[in-house]
Amino acid sequence: MKSKVSRYLLRGLAVVFVGFVLIQLVPYGRAHENPSVVQEPNWDSPETRALVERACFDCHSNETEWPWYSNIAPVSWLVQHDVEEGRSKLNFSTWGQGRNEADEAVEVVQEGEMPMPVFLIMHPEARLSAAEKDALIRGLAATVGGDVHEDD
Repeated sequence: MKSKVSRYLLRGLAVVFVGFVLIQLVPYGRAHENPSVVQEPNWDSPETRALVERACFDCHSNETEWPWYSNIAPVSWLVQHDVEEGRSKLNFSTWGQGRNEADEAVEVVQEGEMPMPVFLIMHPEARLSAAEKDALIRGLAATVGGDVHEDD
């Protein structure tokens, strides 16, 4: 009985391994393109740009730093999707071109929606202290516009 269970377990592991190897052949998720920087906003200060670069650029610019795990499916698919979606909504490298949700940037940072919590797991450098978050919110408001709401 024990050998039968071991045999099924080994077969199951072999199927999972072969499946993992085969999904690596799917081309999506390995493009890792960083188009040229066309134009950035007129930053209110170098400090604001540095905070945005640290917490936002990987998904919201053409200066993405692609981590090692962005080459391994299925994680590569998620990373590629997040970068594509982030760039389509707000791209600090193509400022003034096309649709841009910059007016919402301040709000999503204030509400803690950005940087995304799942992003912070693998990018602890993007985690901002309360003072840094406040400086980012004020700097973004000054740079791109937007209302700064004081916490009650």
